[in-house]
Amino acid sequence: MESLEAELERARELDESALADAIETIGFECTRCGNCCKSEDEDPHTATVFPDEVRDLTDETGGEWRDVARPMPYGLDESGEGETFEWALQTDACGDCVFYTESDGRGACTVHDDRPLICETYPFSVALGGTSQPMGEAVDEAGMVRAHECEGLGRDISREDAESLAGALRARAIRELEEAIAVRENYEPARPSSGAVVHDSEGAKRPDGTPYEG
Repeated sequence: MESLEAELERARELDESALADAIETIGFECTRCGNCCKSEDEDPHTATVFPDEVRDLTDETGGEWRDVARPMPYGLDESGEGETFEWALQTDACGDCVFYTESDGRGACTVHDDRPLICETYPFSVALGGTSQPMGEAVDEAGMVRAHECEGLGRDISREDAESLAGALRARAIRELEEAIAVRENYEPARPSSGAVVHDSEGAKRPDGTPYEG
């Protein structure tokens, strides 16, 4: 397995034109079904959001950190206590993304222009170690690009849209690896006596986004 640093160099060297070619080969058009924004099989929606993206969304919406993000549940116990290493977009009482809305059976994002990279690039990922594979295993692939379950796959996509997606996909791969490296370098076991602690690239935080002080 290559080091995270080696994978980061590979991510920085990704050819956006080749990524766009792969996206065109697979094909994609968002049908606004909302499946990537909603809970699945009673499991709440989980989409990774980086600390700077949380702040961008709090600035955009006027909300607090907790309004935008929650500790990623993986690593926490059933009561939501323990340590985890990512933030997830906040969910509503139904387990759907808090920014998801629906009208006449068509979904929409209330922060679409400021949505996180994971949302901008779904249902695609790149085949690099240390980067996330959104929503399960790949169902199609071309070159370095992996496509994950989505009813919009296989549809015609313009070159302009493919290139836009390719640029965002490369940016996301770089950002994920930079985050992983920074988390590793900053990590110190927290062992909270209660509640959750999230370790991100900026250090350990409480669920409200404030620094954790053991």
